[in-house]
Amino acid sequence: MKDLGPLSSFLGISVTRSQNGLFLNQTAYANDIIQRAGLNSCNTVSTPVDTQAKLSGTLGAPYHNPTEYRSLAGALQYLTFTRPDISYAVQQICLHMHALHESHMLALKRILRYIKGTTSLGLFITKSSSNSLISYTDADWAGCPDTRLSTSGYCMYLGDNLISWSSKRQATVSRSSAEAEYRGVANVVAESCWVCNLLVELGHSVRKATLVFCDNVSAIYLKGNPVQHQRTKHIELDIHFVRKKVARGQIRVLHVPTRYQIADIFTKGLPRILFQEFHNSLCVCNPRVSTAGE
Repeated sequence: MKDLGPLSSFLGISVTRSQNGLFLNQTAYANDIIQRAGLNSCNTVSTPVDTQAKLSGTLGAPYHNPTEYRSLAGALQYLTFTRPDISYAVQQICLHMHALHESHMLALKRILRYIKGTTSLGLFITKSSSNSLISYTDADWAGCPDTRLSTSGYCMYLGDNLISWSSKRQATVSRSSAEAEYRGVANVVAESCWVCNLLVELGHSVRKATLVFCDNVSAIYLKGNPVQHQRTKHIELDIHFVRKKVARGQIRVLHVPTRYQIADIFTKGLPRILFQEFHNSLCVCNPRVSTAGE
């Protein structure tokens, strides 16, 4: 083993150390993707995805170069490691790699146009005196126009820092919005259990209950209501899993108004003002001017 000194770069991720923490970004990698797509002189946009309906796999003319599309989409997946603000948009374009249409390529180019104007952004990890876990979870019920599958997303904070996030289409169709939201709650509870076990191995165990914020009142009632009925028996595994964690005091599921539901950015296209507000809550920012030692 060899000591290479202070971390400055790792697998294409640039690391800048400051007095307050670490700044992680992939500016060079993002510029390389834009150059490969031939969009060096393109106009920029303020959001990576519009507020229209989700992409369909059946509308529009087939795209003539699927290899180019898949290469760019795969590259954007790696960019989400330091850019959680594009996670939902990238997830949407990756759903259609098997049957490409012109509309899918237009959506991909919109992401690149957004990145073109925000290449300097990255993930900032700051010093924090708190080690509590706080999560936000949301689901867009039956949003897929082809399959009516729901899209669920979550983001998890350790203290003041964003450490885990996801935007993913659910595997089965939900018969109600409460069912879709509750599946999202179960996903983030499972992720929080993994993070807690990892922190224990690192010697920094979390002693407080993990807070999970959801904006669906029915889903919150399910975590404490012992009565099972016809509308919930098909999600019984998720119900029992979350309920046991709540009974043990490891998890608390609380309500948050939709206006302050940060996880919305992982489930749907948002208007520019709301997108910018939630974007600022994801610890995504421009690099700090001063660095340690200057």
